[in-house]
Amino acid sequence: TQKTVDGPSMKDWRGGRAASFNIIPSSTGAAKAVGKVLPALNGKLTGMAFRVPTVDVSVVDLTVRLAKAASYEEIKNTI
Repeated sequence: TQKTVDGPSMKDWRGGRAASFNIIPSSTGAAKAVGKVLPALNGKLTGMAFRVPTVDVSVVDLTVRLAKAASYEEIKNTI
């Protein structure tokens, strides 16, 4: 949970920022959950979460290392 006032957080230094103005890095279990649902990806993903000052938001920042070169068009067509 994020404190809604400016000030220090004794538990987590990132948690004491203003909730209405800052993007706060946080942790998530989403990467582990994907590995359980898709065993082929188990151990191949890491993740992080952001607490953002908006009512409704979703973001994915996906970085991959491909075994061979691929163009943007090839990636789009595959997805």
